[in-house]
Amino acid sequence: MRQPRIGLALAGGGPLGAIYEVGALCALEEAVDGLDFTACDGYIGVSAGGFIAAGLANGMTPRQLCAAFIENTAGAPDRFDPAELLQPAWAEFGERLRLLPRLLGDAAREVLLEGRSALGAIERLGRVLPTGLLSSNRFAEALTRVFARPGRTDDFRQLRHRLVLVATDLDSGEAIPFGTEGWDHVPISQAVQASAALPGLFPPVEIGGRHYVDGALKKTLHASVLLDRGLDLLICLNPLVPYESDRLSNREARSRRAKKLASKLGRPAVRALQPRIHRLVDGGLPLVLSQTFRSLIHSRLELGLRGYELSHPETDILLFEPDPRDAELFLANTFSYSQRRHLAEHAYQATRELLRERAATLQAQFARAGLTLREDVLADREARLLPAPGETRIEQALRSLRGSLAVLEARGAQHP
Repeated sequence: MRQPRIGLALAGGGPLGAIYEVGALCALEEAVDGLDFTACDGYIGVSAGGFIAAGLANGMTPRQLCAAFIENTAGAPDRFDPAELLQPAWAEFGERLRLLPRLLGDAAREVLLEGRSALGAIERLGRVLPTGLLSSNRFAEALTRVFARPGRTDDFRQLRHRLVLVATDLDSGEAIPFGTEGWDHVPISQAVQASAALPGLFPPVEIGGRHYVDGALKKTLHASVLLDRGLDLLICLNPLVPYESDRLSNREARSRRAKKLASKLGRPAVRALQPRIHRLVDGGLPLVLSQTFRSLIHSRLELGLRGYELSHPETDILLFEPDPRDAELFLANTFSYSQRRHLAEHAYQATRELLRERAATLQAQFARAGLTLREDVLADREARLLPAPGETRIEQALRSLRGSLAVLEARGAQHP
């Protein structure tokens, strides 16, 4: 009997996206029997999703990624240092400043001798502006060390499973699938760096004389690269969704979800019930821009998924993403790393809640790929990704014991 083929597609979303994906992946792997995210038939990652996909393809489990990226308890070189993404792009600044004397001379000549407009001269000076504020070189170097450990590789061609990392060719606008034939000679660490090079924040990454930027500019998932391999199941994670105000949602249903999440996160339920924001315009330009960006990439994702369902009807496609009424994740800074523990826990609990709500439908879809959704595992309402703040080891052990009893009780109810 043929072994079911399972693929994983991870979209981007900055540090927040990677944090969400780690929490969601941990919840999924724990709740779905037979699902091993280090043994998928293929992986595709875009932007921040490329960082997570590269780790999984190299045999790092979701829990190991959590220890490295969220808890920072992993040993060197796996332990992630956020300072690696906060280095000013001094080389870019210097290169641009070297252009200033010549550009000033050209602008003065055009205005004073050729009679051209001052506005045109000012536009010419725009070339002095850096293409990115922060350097991602140290991040790429750190990834090189991570993938140099025994059992891992920085070479696409030496991986046991297909890995594709999508970046955008800046000069052509073409989506480039690093890891596919003709593009698999590029080191994985450099491909991750290129795929996550968000214009304005990081300078474009030069590879082979071409410049590459964030893969999300062209594609949200680019999942067709995996679907063409004849998958039985494609699991997609998308961290960024447009927000739906409480005015547009079922308040009673939202209240139930809020209470459940509040209890898992150790927060008062009454706080979770309070709408964080009714009208996005009240949040000013940052929220308006965030909603606009999320709406654009999500509409492209929805269009792509509808196309995949038509072109690959033989593949079950499961999309996991935040609840659009989840103000907690919407209001979180996409590029912030400081709240990683809380947000990863939030993603973990929200994903478990989603699995419980959609269990009847998901059970059949997982079964077709030889997987089993463990509703007894989901019955453990005290399960956590990370210890609760201030929780002692004895309290952790007691919570674990209560969870095990809940699982056994649920298993007994299923098989009396």
